[in-house]
Amino acid sequence: MKRTLARWVENIWYKDSIIGTWLMPLGFLFSDIAQFRKFLYRLGMLKKHRLPVPVIVVGNITVGGTGKTPLIICLAKLLKEAGYRPGIISRGYGGQSASWPQSVDAGSDASQVGDEAVLMVKRTQCPVVVAPLRVAAAKQLLSETDCNVILSDDGLQHYALDRDIEIAVIDGERRFGNGYCLPAGPLREPINRLQSVDFIVVNGEKVEANELAMQLVGDMAVNIATGEQKPLAEFAAVACHALAGIGNPERFFKLLAAAGLACTTHSFPDHYQFQQADIVFADSDPVLMTEKDAVKCTAFASQQHWYLPVIAVPETGFAEQLLNLLKRKA
Repeated sequence: MKRTLARWVENIWYKDSIIGTWLMPLGFLFSDIAQFRKFLYRLGMLKKHRLPVPVIVVGNITVGGTGKTPLIICLAKLLKEAGYRPGIISRGYGGQSASWPQSVDAGSDASQVGDEAVLMVKRTQCPVVVAPLRVAAAKQLLSETDCNVILSDDGLQHYALDRDIEIAVIDGERRFGNGYCLPAGPLREPINRLQSVDFIVVNGEKVEANELAMQLVGDMAVNIATGEQKPLAEFAAVACHALAGIGNPERFFKLLAAAGLACTTHSFPDHYQFQQADIVFADSDPVLMTEKDAVKCTAFASQQHWYLPVIAVPETGFAEQLLNLLKRKA
C-alpha cells in the first residue's frame, strides 16, 4: 500500500500536471506558511541557536533524496584532509528510538537511528549524533567530542539552527518537478529559496550558470554477508535483481544499466524498512542494492546479496571555494 501511494504521489509531482494544478492552492498556502515562518526567525520572534563552531548545512528544497548523504561523506573527507575535525548531525529519519538525541556508531541499529546515520558513521569515521531537533543533536555532539565544524545532513528548513554555509543539492534528472510546493508538488520551499544559499550542487548535469555539477561514481560491488568485492562489470554476464529504497530509485537502476547490467528492478519508498522477504526471490540470481539499503539488511542478507558503494565527485573548484568560504566565515 505504501509503495503504491508513493508512486501515485510521485506521478502527480513529476508527470501528471492536471492533479497538481488542482492542488495548487494548497501549494500556495504551504509556501506562504513556510515563508512566514522564515520571516519570524528573521525578526527574532522565533529563536535561532548560534553554536561556537561553524555549521555547514547540506539540504534540498524538494522532498526525497537528491544525493545529500554522499556529498556529506565527501565533505567530511575534504574537511579532515584540510585539518578540520568535522562532526555530523542528522534527523535520524526512519529511526524508531524512544529517546533523542542518539549518538551513532558503526554497530548502531539502523531501525533505531536511521539508515543514513549508520552509513555516514561507517564511511566517514566521524562522530554522528541524530535527533529530530538539530540543535539538540549539535549540543550533544559538541559535549561529547572535540569537533570544530559541524556538517548538518538535511536541515535547510530547520531555521532554529543558525548556520554559516548553506549547500542546496538538486536532483539533476527530476529537478523541481511541477514547480509547486507541497502537497501539489515536491517543493518544501519556493524555488527562489536557492537565491540565498551559498552553493547549488546538482546531482547530474547542471543547467544554470550558478550551479555546480556532482557525479555519483561506483564500479565495485561488495557482498553484504562476506565483504567480498567484485567489479560491477562482472554482473553484466548474469541475470540479477536490483532493489532500491531511496528517493529516486531510477537513478540507481540507470547506473547499473550504464555498466551493462540487465536487472529485474524492485522499487521501494525512501527509508523503507526492509524485511528478509523483500530481498529474497524465487531464483538464486544476485541481488544488488544501494549501500543505504544494505545497512538495514545486514542481519538477514546472504551471499546472494551485494551493495554498490558510490562516492560523490563534485566538479573541479568546488572544494577550494568551500574551504575559502569556511575560512572567511570562521
